[in-house]
Amino acid sequence: MAKRAIEQTGLIPRSIIRTFERFKKQLFPGSEMLVIQEFRISRYQVIVSVQCLVTLIFVPLLVNILSKVFFITPLVEYIWNKYQNEIFLNIQQQNSALAELKSFEEKIYFESLLDSSSSNNDVLLLDGINLNIENNFRTEDINFTSQASKISKKIQTKTFEIASLYNKESIQAISNLFADFFSFCSLGLVFIFMKPQLIILKSFLAESLYSLSDTTKSFLLILSTDLLVGFHSPRGWEVFLEWVFHHFGLPENTEFMSLFVATFPVFLDTVFKYWIFRSLNKISPSTVATYHNMIE
Repeated sequence: MAKRAIEQTGLIPRSIIRTFERFKKQLFPGSEMLVIQEFRISRYQVIVSVQCLVTLIFVPLLVNILSKVFFITPLVEYIWNKYQNEIFLNIQQQNSALAELKSFEEKIYFESLLDSSSSNNDVLLLDGINLNIENNFRTEDINFTSQASKISKKIQTKTFEIASLYNKESIQAISNLFADFFSFCSLGLVFIFMKPQLIILKSFLAESLYSLSDTTKSFLLILSTDLLVGFHSPRGWEVFLEWVFHHFGLPENTEFMSLFVATFPVFLDTVFKYWIFRSLNKISPSTVATYHNMIE
């Protein structure tokens, strides 16, 4: 039969005993040293936490930037341009390039019609009454040939610009994949080699969070939940997924995006509610009560 541990209570409440012990520490000699020691411990905790937080942020960022600039991008650019005949990573890039080129051709064609119309009017005004039909047709043929040559050169130049742009975009996407991999590896090494500092950082963040007022903690809870699982969060998740697809050069999949937006925020909402009910309700019941009062 399992025995339940029963806490023994005395005649004097424990809160009064702790108060007298605190007064005794402050009245007797040596209390100044205790205060100084507590201050030193608190100062050491803050310094270590700030250093650890800066390391967690800037080490992966610097590894990403430096590896991409000095190693990954030049290597990927050399291999891609020498051994790869393709320009596009996916069919979506190709469709975007064709649409951009088609829009440019329509713009050039429209501008050429305006130029030919204005030039014909100038010729007619210069000829006046002595208008020679044969000379006009010859002039129109020459103008048409020169305009066609100019249009062809402009389209060819624009085609090279678009091809170069999407070729750089493909190289950038591949470089982002390898650079992010190195960043995650460096972050893992930071977690391994700075394990004691991470424990101090975790304790410092927890102490800072729990020292906030119930209203402030409830506000942060509502802000985080509304941003991630609120009414306006699906558009934010769509923008995030679009950035991820573009960052890694992946084709945008509307079906996957719709499924992700329809399921993942619901999963996060369930996790938030479970955490509030299971953990936060035990640690700070007043915060949970304030949170429910604010959302009602």
